[in-house]
Amino acid sequence: MIIKPISAVAGEIKDNKFLFPVRVYYEDTDAGGVVYYANYLKFAERARTEYIRALGVRQQDALEQEDKFAFMVRHCEADYQAPAVLDDELVVSCQVTEIGGATCTMHQEITRGDQLLVSIDVKAVYVSLRARRPVRIPKDLVAKFV
Repeated sequence: MIIKPISAVAGEIKDNKFLFPVRVYYEDTDAGGVVYYANYLKFAERARTEYIRALGVRQQDALEQEDKFAFMVRHCEADYQAPAVLDDELVVSCQVTEIGGATCTMHQEITRGDQLLVSIDVKAVYVSLRARRPVRIPKDLVAKFV
């Protein structure tokens, strides 16, 4: 894996946790005027992507190699506590809780101020897209997660 400098990242790493700001737009809400449940997963995905960018990893590099590599979600568990609505300013946190040979588990929380709205645990697998099989996460990336 090649690690290059990356342009400005949205969010920041604070106390070993990545914090990513999200604004709720009209397109994120359902007929009841609250954020549609699947959109919280989109917010979480964006935070994970920006977290990896904040670590200095350009994921496109892994996709441009002859044998392409990417993280794929293997398991996701979400606990919805309270709804977000139009124009809310949310923060999506992302923290690595476990790293295996080919897996990475992250805990994420979506908050509005001090209120927890959603708690999400995601297990992702690092995969060779050509072989369609899990492979070890590169050591340089593991070091950045730690």
